Amino acid sequence: MLLPKKTKYRKVRIGKNDGVATRGHYIAFGDYGLQSQSNERITSRQIEAARQAMTRHIKRGGKIWIRIFPHTPVTRKPQDVKMGSGKGNPEFFVAKVKTGTVLFEMKGVDETVAREAMRLAAHKLPVKTKFVMREHN
Repeated sequence: MLLPKKTKYRKVRIGKNDGVATRGHYIAFGDYGLQSQSNERITSRQIEAARQAMTRHIKRGGKIWIRIFPHTPVTRKPQDVKMGSGKGNPEFFVAKVKTGTVLFEMKGVDETVAREAMRLAAHKLPVKTKFVMREHN
């Protein structure tokens, strides 16, 4: 699972996650990509599940890039705790994903294999996604 080695602050405020991605919205490394169509928080477990689904489908052929990283800690309070008494402890990490962000990239496999692998990965994620291809000049 992905998680930061070290964070500047243990807990962060929730903040808002809206708008369209202005960074990471194009294919930089591979030939095929999986692009987000909505704003959502994706947990490190979901990223790992999607990665495993893709890797198993392409049977160690080709290369996969993960273009998102879960930097943001999410806190939870224990069960049956009364209101008040501060913020809970960090439980897991999430990546804040905006519309248009490329989540995964792939190279070294043909289009049909890549499309199916990305479809399997998309089922593991909480966002609507779109299969995109690099535009060759």
